[in-house]
Amino acid sequence: MQDLEKIRLLLTGAFSYTQEQLDKLENSGFGITFIQDERVETDIDCSQFEAVVCNGLFLYNDIEKFKSLKMIQVTSAGLDRLPLDFIKEKGITLKNARGVYSIPMAEWCISRILDIYKCSSFFEENQRNKVWQKNRGLRELNGKKAVIFGAGDVGSRTAERLKAFGVKITAADIAEPQSDIYDKYCNMEDINIALSESDIIIITLPLTDDTRGFFDEKKLGLLKADSILVNMSRGGIIDEKALVSALKNKALGYAVLDVFEEEPLEADSPLWNTPRLLITPHNSFVSEKNNERMFDVIYKNLNEYFCDTSKSVS
Repeated sequence: MQDLEKIRLLLTGAFSYTQEQLDKLENSGFGITFIQDERVETDIDCSQFEAVVCNGLFLYNDIEKFKSLKMIQVTSAGLDRLPLDFIKEKGITLKNARGVYSIPMAEWCISRILDIYKCSSFFEENQRNKVWQKNRGLRELNGKKAVIFGAGDVGSRTAERLKAFGVKITAADIAEPQSDIYDKYCNMEDINIALSESDIIIITLPLTDDTRGFFDEKKLGLLKADSILVNMSRGGIIDEKALVSALKNKALGYAVLDVFEEEPLEADSPLWNTPRLLITPHNSFVSEKNNERMFDVIYKNLNEYFCDTSKSVS
């Protein structure tokens, strides 16, 4: 590793480091500066830093002030909070949290689908009211069809778990995934049949200019009347007004949202009271194992980059 004692590293409160983890970084030769709140403009000299670990830092701080920056590690899977054109232009290496949150997100997705199929809320309400009543409307996953938009790590982990229930899975992405977990593939320009045939539609796409508002009134209108739409990527991918209308008009069975166009969701948002819409507060990624996985990614990527500075933006 090249002169690690001279590598200046900025860490932010986007990740909660233990003292042991900080010591491990310092013992590897990184000189650490820590700022707790990355959501304000910092008054420290940013030109000194060669590496940054952050999340939304560059929403509030001008990246052009980071004149020595060689590498950015973000603590999210998505890259929509970053000035990607500038990063590419300057040849700054960019790493995300690939694989860190995939398992809890996949488990959350399955749990929400099962809540609907097994009528969990019905039985919970009856238990509170001490009512003994059977429900004959329970459904099973076996034999159902799902389409997963975004066959990356989150999508593939979700597909693995659905496969265990006997679900037939189509991958929808810009490129065909190299995985036998999927039964079919369709590209993003030829998805209408998959939408109209699927019982479950799962969104794990990144938010880009091409995917913003992708699920509009027209695409929502293709869904089966008893289908479930799950979004655990970014809220801007769905036209929320069109979704509210579709649910009220019973154009689809249920929607499950963990992400929203504006977060936190305002108290007067019509989403709160929309029928058959399940809401969680961007919580699907949470797990007691995330800290360990995230630090492993941070440590590995920092060390690998500064061992080989010939690497480019990835």
